[in-house]
Amino acid sequence: MPKILVAEDERDIRELIGFALRFAEFDVVLAENGAEAVEKASLEQPDLILLDVRMPKMTGYEACRQLKENPATSNIPIVFLSAKGQESEIEQGLDSGAMEYIVKPFGPAELADQVKDILQRAKASAECE
Repeated sequence: MPKILVAEDERDIRELIGFALRFAEFDVVLAENGAEAVEKASLEQPDLILLDVRMPKMTGYEACRQLKENPATSNIPIVFLSAKGQESEIEQGLDSGAMEYIVKPFGPAELADQVKDILQRAKASAECE
């Protein structure tokens, strides 16, 4: 069962994402901010990390850069979840090392399908290296 780390500062959204992914049979680890996500990623070694952009203590962009700089977490695919859908925001997210950028709002089933697709693409990409 793939493990997904979800970092989202808004509790209701974090819980909804966690519920939707658990329902889709993922193992889910939740974090309340970017700093906690960086810490948990090293400990948990998830298969995928979903990061909100705007969070306290450390933004998603900062967390992504730290995760990509750490050899223990550098190969974990990262996806941003954000209500900020402007082209410059998406570009900044991808430039910081993310594989994808999903704009809120999204439906729970839609998110689970996107996560499955991203995991398949990440696995195929890793096999090619």
